Amino acid sequence: MAQKSDTTSTSPLDTVKLAVAVLILVAAVVGFYWFVDEPLIFRVPGLLAATGIAVAIGSRTRAGRAIWAFISESRTEVRKVVWPTRHETVQTTLVVIGLVLLVAVFLWALDLGLLRMVRVLTGQGS
Repeated sequence: MAQKSDTTSTSPLDTVKLAVAVLILVAAVVGFYWFVDEPLIFRVPGLLAATGIAVAIGSRTRAGRAIWAFISESRTEVRKVVWPTRHETVQTTLVVIGLVLLVAVFLWALDLGLLRMVRVLTGQGS
C-alpha cells in the first residue's frame, strides 16, 4: 500500500469549516444538557442531527477526506482477513479456559504451600 506525502498546508476555508463543525458539536452537547427537563425523545434526535451536520461539514475538508479514505482502506483490509471458523474459535476458547483453570489451580496450590510454610516458620501453625 503506497502512501503519498502531502506537504501542502490546510487552507483557511478548511480551518473555518472545522471550527464551525466543532462549534456545532459543542452547541449540540451543551443544548442536550441545557434542556435536561425535556424528554430524551426530543433531545437525542437533535443531538444526532447536529452531529450529522457537523460530520457532513467536517468531511468536506482535507482532513475529513483523509479520514474517510483511511476508513475506506480499513474496510478493504478487514475484508482481506481470513477469519477463523466456528470450530477453530470453540477449540481455541476451550484451550484458553483450560489453561486459565490449570494456572489458577497451580497458583492456589502455591499460595497454600507458601501460607503453610510461613505459618510453620513463624510458629503459628502445626
